Amino acid sequence: MNNREEILQQFSKLLDVMDDLRAKCPWDKEQTMESIRSLTIEETFELSDAIIQKDMQEVKKELGDILLHIVFYSKIASETETFDVGDVIESLISKLIRRHPHIYGDVEANNSEKVKQNWEQIKLQEKGSKKNGILDGVPKGLTGIVKAYRMQEKASQVGFDWNNTEDAYKKVEEEWREFQEATTQEERTAEFGDYLFALVNFARLSGVNPDDALEITNQKFLRRFKSIEALAEERGKGLHEMTLEEMDVLWDQVKIQERTQG
Repeated sequence: MNNREEILQQFSKLLDVMDDLRAKCPWDKEQTMESIRSLTIEETFELSDAIIQKDMQEVKKELGDILLHIVFYSKIASETETFDVGDVIESLISKLIRRHPHIYGDVEANNSEKVKQNWEQIKLQEKGSKKNGILDGVPKGLTGIVKAYRMQEKASQVGFDWNNTEDAYKKVEEEWREFQEATTQEERTAEFGDYLFALVNFARLSGVNPDDALEITNQKFLRRFKSIEALAEERGKGLHEMTLEEMDVLWDQVKIQERTQG
């Protein structure tokens, strides 16, 4: 592990490298904030995957990629004297101090829920005369499950929430019944959306991040499906040549192997 002085030296070296790349590399010289935006999104998802996989070496690498993008955006902005990486850091420090009055002020917050409430209230106060609503800070580009989770979190900060998981689960059951009773495709789509929203709420109150949970299941399904493809190939068959029953046998075999291995 590095000490503070070594970390600062490495960060300074990174800024030097960024200066060199921007001045000398044909590709880096051409980039704009708009051109690297999609790459930043991709790197963020790669970091998310590494975290889900608990691959700490990959987490380290992907954090480096994201840090590069932060430095890159700041370098581009500095060229028009809009801001530089020092301004970015200063802005972040100011926000962290301002939004943690229980650490840097005289406000009391003895649990994480109170900290979150303070954060959201201060955030609303900072917007001032803009008159933004409580949910306006949720980015429009989030995926559906993440957006539902964040909206529910924000609504909870002002007390708009279920009192317990039991009540939340009753809502899940209610929405499931309404989905089953729907007759048109439009109604079924709307009711299924309500059902998913209620499930997200139940997961949140149960201490489960539903997006993380779904991604873990996605990765598990991917791993197992690749395994049954491999087993089928060992038998000289493709999955398209097998019945569902035959594939189920391979699936169960993969599950048993996973249990014995871990």
